[in-house]
Amino acid sequence: MNSIENQNPILTFSYFLAVTLPAMFSMNPIMLMLSLAGALALFFVKNGVKNARSHLLFFALFLVIALVNPLFQHNGVTVLFVLNGNPVTWEAVFYGIMAGLMTVSVLYWFRLLSQMMTSDKYLYIFGRFSAKLALLLSMALRYVPLFGKRMKAIRMSQKALGLYKDGTLIDKIRGEVRIFSIMVTWALENGIHTADSMEARGYGIGKRTSFAIFRFHASDGILLSMILLLLGMTLSGLAAGAVDFVFYPAIIPHESSIFAVLTYTAYGILACLPTALEMEERIKWHFLRSKI
Repeated sequence: MNSIENQNPILTFSYFLAVTLPAMFSMNPIMLMLSLAGALALFFVKNGVKNARSHLLFFALFLVIALVNPLFQHNGVTVLFVLNGNPVTWEAVFYGIMAGLMTVSVLYWFRLLSQMMTSDKYLYIFGRFSAKLALLLSMALRYVPLFGKRMKAIRMSQKALGLYKDGTLIDKIRGEVRIFSIMVTWALENGIHTADSMEARGYGIGKRTSFAIFRFHASDGILLSMILLLLGMTLSGLAAGAVDFVFYPAIIPHESSIFAVLTYTAYGILACLPTALEMEERIKWHFLRSKI
């Protein structure tokens, strides 16, 4: 099997939808740790240890969410200390930590989704249902990296001309506002040029045809069936309350059962599935190279 990125786009999109849904609707610590572990494992397998700055941003976001909740939520029976007359409880702290884990894990999954799903893949998935929606999604995704590159180029040119000063906070704000104004003008003009170009090429005047290089193979069907089976087992456990976790007024985990273990196992396999496929592909590649 190939890595999940090289599979049919329907399968890739379905996987990320399947793995993020339980993480977004469950506050169970084990489920959230499985989600974060699977996302981090896949991210490091595909990207290595680079982009340390983004990891620091995610960690900072986690700390903010974990610290803000106990400052505004004072429910719970286990008081750790009193701050400005308000009790800070262990239950509120623990809930904030879990909320931070959920947010960061989902952000990692969506970051991986943006790496693996290109605009042509979105066109392939949504083009047959709504050509306008597919075109809108592909153009929006294209403009995100293009906007960043254009902004960097403008900032460098402004510095070269001596128009961008970052000596003080006020100067930096003025420079960024000027760059943002230039970017808005550029985006609007580019949008007009794109619309004129599409109209000149006859977009929308006749029956639309589509072309895609992607094919749905038997291996895609097998893997998609496995993903749907694991998702079904996970959602069944969530719907039945097998992995419920109570935070207030006291932390009360749900009693362990076979159903809960099956739910954890199914979601753990689902979260680690792309990493296992990626590692299998790399091991196979190294083995084949060693035979040359």
